[in-house]
Amino acid sequence: MVTIDTDRFENTFRRYSQIGRTDDDGLHRLALTETDRNVRDLFVEDLESLGLDIRIDELGNIFGRREGTDPDAAPVLIGSHLDSQPYGGRFDGQLGVLSALETLRSFEDSGVDHRRPIEIVNWTNEEGSRFKPALMGSGTFIGEFDIANTLEHTDSDGVTVAEALKQIGYNGEESCEPREPYDSYLELHIEQGPKLEEAGLSVGAVEGVFGMAWLEATIIGDADHAGPSPMHSRRDALVAASDIVTSVRRLSNRVADDVVTTVGELEVSPGSINVVPAEARLTIDVRSYDDDAVAELVDRVEREITAACNRENVTYELEEIWRIPHTEFSPRVSQTVLDAAEAVGADHQAMVSGAGHDATYLNEITDAAMIFVPSIDGKTHNEAEYTEMEDAVAGARTFAEATKQLASRSDDA
Repeated sequence: MVTIDTDRFENTFRRYSQIGRTDDDGLHRLALTETDRNVRDLFVEDLESLGLDIRIDELGNIFGRREGTDPDAAPVLIGSHLDSQPYGGRFDGQLGVLSALETLRSFEDSGVDHRRPIEIVNWTNEEGSRFKPALMGSGTFIGEFDIANTLEHTDSDGVTVAEALKQIGYNGEESCEPREPYDSYLELHIEQGPKLEEAGLSVGAVEGVFGMAWLEATIIGDADHAGPSPMHSRRDALVAASDIVTSVRRLSNRVADDVVTTVGELEVSPGSINVVPAEARLTIDVRSYDDDAVAELVDRVEREITAACNRENVTYELEEIWRIPHTEFSPRVSQTVLDAAEAVGADHQAMVSGAGHDATYLNEITDAAMIFVPSIDGKTHNEAEYTEMEDAVAGARTFAEATKQLASRSDDA
């Protein structure tokens, strides 16, 4: 069984958490910013110290390779992402990368031999906060997104992904695609929900991920003076948008028990206290493990938008900006996680994830699964996000043991 250095693991987590740290002990480290460059530089230094073969692809995904005893064996890929939400938490994504890093450090310490090569990865723009869509690095890597199109995506200031990569010096020369088939992919992440904490468990073996759809609605009315314009003649885009926000919330659980619906962004223009809003833009996030439920919810959302706009005599434009079906992870890899948790003595259970992760896309090209550790009060994507270090260590131990088992596997096992 692999033994990780818990002091080193904790110290590394603290050191990385200083890069982009907020006053409230959160993390503000948006993809391809100067702060992201700083943490990438540290990550590359740590990979170099292990003597790994490092490569950076054209989308800035960073890989480090530790060779196995069989140079022809398909590699095991491990990792997560280092970018964060705006004023988010320290654990989301980062904990997965650092668990993978500690795994390779522990293998080096103990002289662990493994048949298959192991590659550690930091995926670019997993969060989708600065550039849409989310899971950009892994999605482009597996061919879901076209690289030329991805590089032309812009942030709110009009900066393209290509320009941002060049600015921080991470526009690599490698093609953003697999160089060879992978045996498996394993990712550790915080749960971002309350189930493990409520059950008093340290580790979740994730067997699948919800399907989801992202919509963007633009409501178009007329600007008018807030004083003299009569109420009956107004075409108020914000009133219609407000009705839509409420309707989307009420749609949750009407189609399936696990459905969740969210309006996460709302922008109003012209944005003056004494002007009737002429336009409102809002985003809608719909999720369920049942793909048919997601499809039905998307249809219902559009009907609610139509009804709200008709009531206010305004028009709308609706765009589906992203949809991904639910994911069923590899039983082989998820069982390896369960076996590893048992071996290291971590209390555990099998579960599914309501949040999307890079493993969702990797599952399309190899056998993938995930390890979850608890999120206190289920909080995530804010500065209050927290995981007890005891649970983080249990997850890292499970991760290291599972990685060893996967990398030691023969082709016929």
